[in-house]
Amino acid sequence: MSRETPARRGARAQRPSSGGRWRSWLRHHRAMALDSARRLLRHSLSSLLTMLAIAIALVLPAGLWLTLDGARLLDAELDESATVTVYLEDRVGDAEAGRIVEALAAHDGVAGTRLITAAEGMAEFQQALGLEDALARLPGNPLPASVVIRPDDPAPATVKRLAGDLEEVAGVEEVRLDLAWLERLGRLAELGRRVGLGLAVLFGLGVLLVVGNTVRLAVENRRQEIEVVTLIGATHAFVRRPFLYSGAWYGLGGGLLACGLLTLGGNWLAAPISALAASYGATFTLPGLGFTGSATLLGCSTLLGWLGAWIAVSRHLAQIRPR
Repeated sequence: MSRETPARRGARAQRPSSGGRWRSWLRHHRAMALDSARRLLRHSLSSLLTMLAIAIALVLPAGLWLTLDGARLLDAELDESATVTVYLEDRVGDAEAGRIVEALAAHDGVAGTRLITAAEGMAEFQQALGLEDALARLPGNPLPASVVIRPDDPAPATVKRLAGDLEEVAGVEEVRLDLAWLERLGRLAELGRRVGLGLAVLFGLGVLLVVGNTVRLAVENRRQEIEVVTLIGATHAFVRRPFLYSGAWYGLGGGLLACGLLTLGGNWLAAPISALAASYGATFTLPGLGFTGSATLLGCSTLLGWLGAWIAVSRHLAQIRPR
């Protein structure tokens, strides 16, 4: 009785588990990040100059953004100080003026009221002009009583509607408001925002060019190495990875330098800006980056560096062919 020969089986290729592939992918990323950082440190002077160029490109739009942020806070304070002055008729006495003030305070859109009697108005007028002796010779007080009203919503359109409604109140002679300066300030703020956005886009393209040109030179210097690893089967993603980390390091370093330059510049300009604001009777200080602003600036600079490297490497990898 013949014995059956067992069937011979070939070698089986074992597929790595998903966890093993993930750990291998992380190890390679960590190794490439460290290797690219070491390469930048070996050429510290050229790397520092590249990061400084990126920092200079980032300082101007970031500084303008901080200035506009401070102007926005100042604009909010000015909006809060927006008032409407209601002048009462000359025949209105103090008792009737009190009733008119109550009617104005109950009106929709009025946040607060302050009555200025004719005597108080004359006293403030004399103190402002310094003409006590000359005004004292007048036969009577020509100033009417007035009510200073603080609106709920300082938007120019809303304040105009409120002024029109207040003119219909009995005993009101005239309603005055000066919104031209608020409208001009709003237009200047909008112009500043658009200029800041344009500069951010323009200098962001500058960062892409700086990083892209630097990475392009690095790709050319390692051209033979790239051809060899491509010949043995390396993918474009594998070859691109160290250069992407180099671009990210450039962007991060440029962002850190930009944060330092902005801090130094803010401290240097703080005293003269405060003195200038004090001469106009206001308080204004340049806001700092803070944690959120610094994180945003570092994130944008790192992303721009990574994107510039990706564009440069992808363009040159398409031209490199193994011999």
